Amino acid sequence: MGNPEAQGPLEEQHLGPVVRRREQVTPGTTDQRLLDFQGDSEWVHTDPWRVMRIQSEFVEGFGALAELPAAISVFGSARTRVGSEEYETGVSIGRALVEAGFAVITGGGPGAMEAANKGARDAKGISVGLGIELPFEQGLNPHVDIGVNFRYFFVRKTMFVKYAQGFVVLPGGLGTLDELFEALTLVQTRKVTRFPIVLFGSEYWNGLVDWLRDTVIAGGKASERDLLLFHVTDDVDEAVSLVTKEVGR
Repeated sequence: MGNPEAQGPLEEQHLGPVVRRREQVTPGTTDQRLLDFQGDSEWVHTDPWRVMRIQSEFVEGFGALAELPAAISVFGSARTRVGSEEYETGVSIGRALVEAGFAVITGGGPGAMEAANKGARDAKGISVGLGIELPFEQGLNPHVDIGVNFRYFFVRKTMFVKYAQGFVVLPGGLGTLDELFEALTLVQTRKVTRFPIVLFGSEYWNGLVDWLRDTVIAGGKASERDLLLFHVTDDVDEAVSLVTKEVGR
């Protein structure tokens, strides 16, 4: 094969930590290929790219909420009408939580969420909204002072639990039930501790409680002590007292 030194200068290319020589040298630079590339965009819909997007949502959420004081997440229906008794109850709960020393976190939408944010803002407290990308959602309500919008439900639900010391759950639909049962499961399995869950509105929630007791527990699918994971009340002051007592405030 002869003496390599007699064949002239050796072509060598450094690409970060990688060295390429002879036929393995590639044209251009990494930056050039990145900036000039105009090919297929299907890669933005692949799972590795989604993982990066999910990671960025966690980073943005943690960064926005890490310095919040003690907070309570308030859930309830986006369909609750402004001016209704349920709406005014939400306002009262938001206000009372701030007066007890808590920030208020909601899903940031209209209805009961807007009511709790309004109450927190009226009391000059910290009003937080964690929105979600939905085809029919109206965006963050005007009473949110710190807002974060999410693409992924599971990232958003992590924020609800991680940055709150408890839940107050107003009457709501499937989204509210999803958030409620996620919290109940985390407490039941001891993934979180000292996490009070208060269901507000006995007329609305008693049917669910009866079903849990008479069907789920009676059928051996849960234990009697699981009914102790939450409280039901119709009194704003009692709701605040329950979350305050259980978090040691």
